[in-house]
Amino acid sequence: MAETHNIDLSGYSVRTDLAVEAHAMAVERTNESDIPGVFLQSDDNESGIKVTRLSVQSEEAGRQIGKLPGNYITIEVPKLRDNDTQLEMAVEKRFAKEFRRFLEELGLTEDKRALVVGLGNWNVTPDALGPMVVENLLVTRHLFQLAPETVGDGYREVSALSPGVLGITGIETSEIVFGVVEKSKPDFVIAIDALASRALHRVNTTIQIADTGIHPGSGVGNKRKAIDKHTLGIPVISIGVPTVVFASTIVNDAITYIMGHFNQSMQESSRPFNRLSASSLPERKEPYTEADLPGMEQRKTFMGLVGTLSDDEKRQLISEVLRPLGQELVVTPKEVDDFMEGISNIVAQGLNSALHRAVNQDNVGAYTH
Repeated sequence: MAETHNIDLSGYSVRTDLAVEAHAMAVERTNESDIPGVFLQSDDNESGIKVTRLSVQSEEAGRQIGKLPGNYITIEVPKLRDNDTQLEMAVEKRFAKEFRRFLEELGLTEDKRALVVGLGNWNVTPDALGPMVVENLLVTRHLFQLAPETVGDGYREVSALSPGVLGITGIETSEIVFGVVEKSKPDFVIAIDALASRALHRVNTTIQIADTGIHPGSGVGNKRKAIDKHTLGIPVISIGVPTVVFASTIVNDAITYIMGHFNQSMQESSRPFNRLSASSLPERKEPYTEADLPGMEQRKTFMGLVGTLSDDEKRQLISEVLRPLGQELVVTPKEVDDFMEGISNIVAQGLNSALHRAVNQDNVGAYTH
C-alpha cells in the first residue's frame, strides 16, 4: 500500500496534450479504474502498433480527465524511432485506415470538401509538423475550380494552409483560419500540430486523432484561441504528434528507470547485486509498470521520501523545484530532424490515402517527396 502525503502541488501539474495520458492521470488521482462517461478500448496487433480509442461522452466526464467531450484515437508505435521502412509503411496504412473510419463516423463522405491546416512554426523543427505535412499533401481544390474535367474519379476537393504562428504574423491563427473558412467554404477542417507528452516513451512514437478541435500551443503553455466546431461552425479533426517533453518529465522518468533498474538487478539471482551495468542486464521494454518497481520500503531506501511519492506527486514536486529556477525546459530529442521528416511523410501519405480513394499504398509515394 502506497503512503499518502499531504502535499498540495496542484499548481504544478504537468501538462499533456494526449487524451490517453489525461485519462491515466485521472485514474491515478481518483484511484478509480472506470470513470463514468469515459470509455476506453485498446487494440494491439502483431506489427507493434497499439491503437487506443477513448470516448468522452459528457461534460462532467470531460472535467474529470481534463479533455473536451468527443472521440480520441491514439496510435502508439514504440519502435517508430528505429527508422524501419516496413514499420513506417505499416503505420501509414493503419493511420489511413483509422482516419478513414473517423471520417465515416462523422458522416464526412467523399463529396465533402476538406481544408487542411498545418499549425506550428516552420522555423522551429519540433514545432514544424503541420507545415511539413502540408508540403506533402495532394491538394486539388484549384483543379476542381479551374479545370474540373481533369479531375478523375476518386479524388476529393482538398485545400491546405500553413498560417504560421502569432509571433510571425501578428494575427491569431484562429482568425486566419476563420477568414479562410469563411471565403473558401470547406465542409470540414483538419488541423495538424505538434504536441507535448508527459512520458518519454511516447515522444516521436505516437499519433493522436480527435474530433474536438485544437488549442494551438496549449501543450507548452502558450494557450491560443481554439480552432474547433464552435469557432468555425464546421467539424474540426485534429492530428497531433508529441515531439517535446518537459524537463520535469525527464527527471521523473529517470527516477522510475533507476528504481526499476535496481529492482531488476536484485531479481537477477545469478548476478551479484553490485553488478548494475546496463550491458549485463536483459533488455527492458518501456514503460515501467508498478510490477517492475521495488517495494515501498526499498524505494524509500533508494530514494528517501521521493521514492515513496506517487508518479503524479513526483512529477509535480519536480516541476515545483524547477519552475521557479527557470529550468522547466521543453526538450526534444537530438534526432528530431530525421524524425520530423519521417513522421510528416507518414501523416501526409496517410491523409492522401484517406482523403482520396484513388490514392493507395501502391501509388501514394508519387504524391510526396
